[in-house]
Amino acid sequence: MSDQTHPVRPSFELTDRVAIVTGGSRGLGRAIARGFAAAGARVVVASRKAEACEAVVAEIAADGGEALAVPTHVGRPDQLTALVETTVEHFGGIDVVVNNAANPLGGPLGEMTPEAFEAGFRANVQGPILLAVAALPHLRASSSPSVVNVITAGAFAGAEYLGIYTGAKAAMWNFTRTMAKEWAPHVRVNAIAPGPFDTDMMRATLDEPEFHQRIVDATLMRRVADPSEIVGAALFLASDASTYVTGSCLTVDGGLLA
Repeated sequence: MSDQTHPVRPSFELTDRVAIVTGGSRGLGRAIARGFAAAGARVVVASRKAEACEAVVAEIAADGGEALAVPTHVGRPDQLTALVETTVEHFGGIDVVVNNAANPLGGPLGEMTPEAFEAGFRANVQGPILLAVAALPHLRASSSPSVVNVITAGAFAGAEYLGIYTGAKAAMWNFTRTMAKEWAPHVRVNAIAPGPFDTDMMRATLDEPEFHQRIVDATLMRRVADPSEIVGAALFLASDASTYVTGSCLTVDGGLLA
């Protein structure tokens, strides 16, 4: 097909595809879940709190979309297996997995406890990998499978007092490339590295005027992003618009790393 006749707009659609979004009840996950539903996907909203998941499902339904709430703790392997089984039972398959849920444990490394280290890596590394592995047979059965791992711009630079979080996300970037290599050519696996977004996870620090200004000044865009600004990147990697993209990381950080 020539460039002149290529259907650009449909390539960004997710009509009838089934997408699991972890951490989908708030922040970036909520924005991605709603954005995917608007693009035609049937979305599974997975997060720890049932009521929060149901609230996002209600928002999607009010907009004319289709979604299912499946309360899930990504740090518990049995719940990840149940998430996959429930999704397949309800929607018949899985086309997209967005690993967005995270545990942003902070604190100086010199005061780190074994329990904190384990909790951080269980939620930020083990959970996403086990979910992708559990979904793999269904992704392989899909005609357009995609895994999108949400890491952080801090994975490439480190961050004071967030070493467990950024270190775990750096490991997840390595695993993203490993998945891409092992599961190619059929299943595509990519990452998104967000910078500062106005989410619940960030708000506690953004409420401190001095710290907020430091973050703003560190970006070329001179602002903190709205969660809706992550949707385009996630949609690109999940859709047929990126059929030749795998093992890559799309940085959405307002120029923070630049």
